[in-house]
Amino acid sequence: MDPVVHFEMPYDDRQRMAKFYASAFGWQTQMFGEDMGNYVLATTTETDQSGPKKPGSINGGFFPRKPDWPAQHPSVVIAVDDIRESVKKVTNAGGKVLGEPVEIPGVGQYVSFTDTEGNRISMLQPIPRNPHAPQ
Repeated sequence: MDPVVHFEMPYDDRQRMAKFYASAFGWQTQMFGEDMGNYVLATTTETDQSGPKKPGSINGGFFPRKPDWPAQHPSVVIAVDDIRESVKKVTNAGGKVLGEPVEIPGVGQYVSFTDTEGNRISMLQPIPRNPHAPQ
């Protein structure tokens, strides 16, 4: 079974969005530059090198809303072992993959898709973590 590991939502004004989630829920945000697509990482739960400390909790992020991107709605990210195989499974099950998988530096291979109900969802083949690597 492939688990949900991340959520994503679009933003129009990242400073306003970050202030809202910090004030309303105590979330911490880390804002990346243009080289990372102006993505904003959201920490919603206590985390260590392995990820969230509390089982079942996930963190997420926000991406800038763009007029030429399809299906810009809140979505979840599902971790998969093999993104190419999962792309085939999504297509065979009636979903539509939105482009080709892209490499997110230091994270892994990523691609979005729509399911049979029109929901935008994403898949991530994470880079394997080496527990013996220096921190």
